[in-house]
Amino acid sequence: MNLLVTGGCGFIGTNFVRFVLTRHPDWRIVNLDALTYAGNRHNLADLEAPASKDRPSRYAFVHGDIGDLALVEGLIEEHRIEAVVNFAAESHVDRSITAPDTFVRTNVLGTQAVLEACRRAKVRLVHISTDEVYGSLGPSDHPFLESTPLTPNSPYSASKAGADLLVRAYHETYGLDAVITRCSNNYGPYQFPEKLIPLMYVQAKAGQPLPVYGDGQNVRDWIYVDDHCLGVELALTKGRPGAVYNFGGAAERANLEVVRAILDTLGQPHSLIRFVTDRPGHDRRYAMDFTLAEQELGFAPTVSFEQGLARTMVWYQANAAWLAQVQSGEYRRFMDQWYGDRT
Repeated sequence: MNLLVTGGCGFIGTNFVRFVLTRHPDWRIVNLDALTYAGNRHNLADLEAPASKDRPSRYAFVHGDIGDLALVEGLIEEHRIEAVVNFAAESHVDRSITAPDTFVRTNVLGTQAVLEACRRAKVRLVHISTDEVYGSLGPSDHPFLESTPLTPNSPYSASKAGADLLVRAYHETYGLDAVITRCSNNYGPYQFPEKLIPLMYVQAKAGQPLPVYGDGQNVRDWIYVDDHCLGVELALTKGRPGAVYNFGGAAERANLEVVRAILDTLGQPHSLIRFVTDRPGHDRRYAMDFTLAEQELGFAPTVSFEQGLARTMVWYQANAAWLAQVQSGEYRRFMDQWYGDRT
């Protein structure tokens, strides 16, 4: 299969590219990425080695924006693309609060361009979304179902919900072969250190304070990134056109519990934790019911939270150079903006 993966230099996209090329020796991937602050071409640099007789090329990188319809159409035609997997998105809630226009431009208008290119070329689209489009759960509420109404509470989640509705509309109006996947919180290798687990690792490793929003009792369902990649692959190969599939890790944890586990892994004291002013519109709990994905796709998470966290900590410790490379002024500005005046 010839795949166009958008946003393949980001955290989940990087892992998906590696996952698919390892499992499918006859598949080829074209990776379209705009290389924003969280997109790192070095993540997949080893795959860009020149082709040879003994090592045919199975991966190509293209620097560009998903909002460029002519570019996306041209790539689909040139590389005889059979399906598109759309990971490309602005994805951090905090950043969406100060720059919502960027999120609307990429997540809504960019997705619409991808949809139009897929419609014209008549190729399948798998659109990667998030549990955050459902809003927030109470402590005793049933986990999100695919039928749960969309009630997003941040500019980020609203932009993703808008994209999801466009995907639905293109399927219903034009008959586009499209599938939506919604996943809980991912963690694992290559995650940019603005997200909870790598951010806490960086701070703890340096013996610096670990900023925790509010009372730390916001609950998330955590899924190891390879399990998410498996779900996306199953949606690509088995998903019903027009369907939505939830993926989760069956691992609900309060943020404070996760932070303490990271400190324990690194042998650092819990006294490094600093509770800071909560962010606006902070959803209290996410949890995913992925029964439909189990029944229709055969999906089930394979990595427990404890196993996944241990693997993640080992990866970051073994890839200190990668961390140093991404901990640029952008990372430091983020820390200063969001946490500096909250402690």
